[in-house]
Amino acid sequence: MLNDEKSQLQEFPQRLLDWYGGAARDLPWRIGPADRAAGRRPDPYRVWLAEIMLQQTTIPHATRYYYAFTEKWPTLAALAAARDEDVMAAWAGLGYYARARNLLKCAREVTALGRWPDTATELRLLPGIGPYTAGAVAALAFNRVEAAVDGNVERVFSRLLASSGEWSEEKKRIAGLVQSLVPADRPAEFAEALMDLGATVCSPKSPDCKACPVQKFCQASQRERPDIFPIKPRKAALPRRVGHVFVLIDQDNCIMTETRPPKGLLGGMLGLPTTVWSKVPAATNGMTEESDLVFPVAADWRQQGQVEHVFTHFALSLTVWVARTQSISGHQTTPVDEARASLPSVFAKALKRALGLLS
Repeated sequence: MLNDEKSQLQEFPQRLLDWYGGAARDLPWRIGPADRAAGRRPDPYRVWLAEIMLQQTTIPHATRYYYAFTEKWPTLAALAAARDEDVMAAWAGLGYYARARNLLKCAREVTALGRWPDTATELRLLPGIGPYTAGAVAALAFNRVEAAVDGNVERVFSRLLASSGEWSEEKKRIAGLVQSLVPADRPAEFAEALMDLGATVCSPKSPDCKACPVQKFCQASQRERPDIFPIKPRKAALPRRVGHVFVLIDQDNCIMTETRPPKGLLGGMLGLPTTVWSKVPAATNGMTEESDLVFPVAADWRQQGQVEHVFTHFALSLTVWVARTQSISGHQTTPVDEARASLPSVFAKALKRALGLLS
């Protein structure tokens, strides 16, 4: 089966690369086709940093973080030497905070090793690097003949093949096929071209088949139904948790904060005081009765609505409580402007609601 599909797609890599030569996106971490042809090579640190940031994040959102990180920590060694709390604060808003912890672990391991591993097999041994990231860094930074198969590439190939089988098996089939098609002389550009095709032409909801350089190979386009692929099993509804979050503001416009435990959700991040986030049955609203609440300090607390946030494995509803005080003693505090920049998204939402209703 794989050999038959590869034979049918033997012209695919060259057609894709010809298109990429004139359609490549200009991205801050990328070496474009002309520069690659002139012999310029990318910095593995910046390729890796971008790939970690782009996991579960859009390019526009990740780009400003990429610029901030590379300005503050321009080299791998500089990042490896950074304080954990500084990196966690700089990461706030990118989500999936285990990535930030693994970012530091990886930077320190590679620095201690004295070199970047340059094969996908070696790269997968590093913290925070899975199959896709290993393939991407190996191909993009070291020009290794490796496939970089993410959701975009899976979507492209599910349409090329009109994949209709069980999705976990189709993903394996696609990964093997993409690996077999990587051209030995231009693996980095092939990976980038596939990324760009999925991002700009073969988009999830409205693929532009007329602009596609490889439409002739696409079975889904020939059936005039590319938008139905990939065919994935329906996702189960996320479980729900609820809790309360407290915003205490003093006369110097500082708020009470805490540093969360190093392990677990949002580990090591700056946070706001909260109750436990409790699991609740779907049939109940699950909110704690006010009489059962234990507030972090005595104050004139006022309820100011709720904020919603979705994590990877659950959805969270937090009731926001706000109070003002002359001073906050015996607790960690953070200036409001600094907190806005450093708090993870769920707490930033709570702070925004509190400040909006207090102003």
